[in-house]
Amino acid sequence: MHRPSAEGSDVRVDALHPDFGARIEGLDFRRRLDAAPVRALRAWIDEHSLLHFPGQSLDDALQLQLTRALGEPEANHVTLGQTGRVDYFGTIGNVQADGTVAGARDRRTIFQTGNEMWHSDSSFRAVPSFVSIMVAYEVPAERAETQFVSCRAAYARLTAAERAAIDPLVCIHDYVYSRSKVGADMVTSSHAASLPPVRQRLVRENPANRRRNYYVGSHAKCIEGWDMAASRALLDDLLARATRPEHVHTHRWQPGDLVIWDNRCLLHRGTGYDADRHRRRMRQTRVAGAGSTLDGA
Repeated sequence: MHRPSAEGSDVRVDALHPDFGARIEGLDFRRRLDAAPVRALRAWIDEHSLLHFPGQSLDDALQLQLTRALGEPEANHVTLGQTGRVDYFGTIGNVQADGTVAGARDRRTIFQTGNEMWHSDSSFRAVPSFVSIMVAYEVPAERAETQFVSCRAAYARLTAAERAAIDPLVCIHDYVYSRSKVGADMVTSSHAASLPPVRQRLVRENPANRRRNYYVGSHAKCIEGWDMAASRALLDDLLARATRPEHVHTHRWQPGDLVIWDNRCLLHRGTGYDADRHRRRMRQTRVAGAGSTLDGA
């Protein structure tokens, strides 16, 4: 625990997991964000990767204000791919805009089960996400947690020889490949056309602290220049090492939670819930990355 000063008040920072993560109290995101707290946020993202701010209760306007403070908002790829319309928000859960509930057999709910695979948001875009920002409104009384692991910590656990072997590799990330595991018809033709496979560095480096991580997850299809069997053997092994139970932090959502996570180095997944019995509504925005991983961003 330490107490840096931000906005003229004490801010409490407590560790969530030995590898990563911090619970932070003392900031009020309903207030205007000046330069000092934004600098603190960026430093915490680089250091801790996962930030939990309890009791924030933001609305969409305040969430978008926070998103813009951290960078360029990323357009929701589903809305953009299906309709061509730019919208910066996605709703995670089964509660619709009119308050009705989509049950477990609703196509919209089934589509979201893809989030139960370990992944990094927007790794399937040429410029992938910097961070995701989630605000919780309604949460089930049981399950529906989000789990996180650090691929920075996982990379550090590799031997020097293993790190040297994967450092130069390029991986193909493919949204259609990933979502085909949920159902062959889950991605519309226009959505698929908007997200062709992209090349990403298998190993990324944080530009602020030079710490490296490997970049895998459900969207990572294969290694460039390798056959599929060898690609899957490596990618599945790296994923399995990162997601061993002792490396996982499970976030149990409460209404009013604000959580920010670094997509450059973390993987996450939802644990699922009974959408016929429970209501869940969370709003997510994302901040676009600084550039292509191929250029070191």
